[in-house]
Amino acid sequence: MNPATLAIYAGAALAEIAGCFAFWAVLRLDKSAWWLIPGGVSLALFAWLLTLSSTDAAGRAYAAYGGIYILASLGWMILVERVPPTRWDMAGAALAVAGCLVILWGRR
Repeated sequence: MNPATLAIYAGAALAEIAGCFAFWAVLRLDKSAWWLIPGGVSLALFAWLLTLSSTDAAGRAYAAYGGIYILASLGWMILVERVPPTRWDMAGAALAVAGCLVILWGRR
């Protein structure tokens, strides 16, 4: 995976997780509905960032991004929510990232 693609996917993952967390906070944590405004902006940023991927098909970009998203979600869980991962979380993330790499590096 080239550094530009990794940066795009990492940025997209952060934007998607932050946007979804804003909705989670409103609906599950009783936060103000004002959280939905930056959440919506963050989700729009996520969608735009994925269009910058250099893959030749949208579906391939989304599939490859999935592994990075899973890894970033666990990072969010650890850093923001302060929940330690289990060995199963880590094993699942490793499998997902491996799948991401197979999709991106596979022969066409």
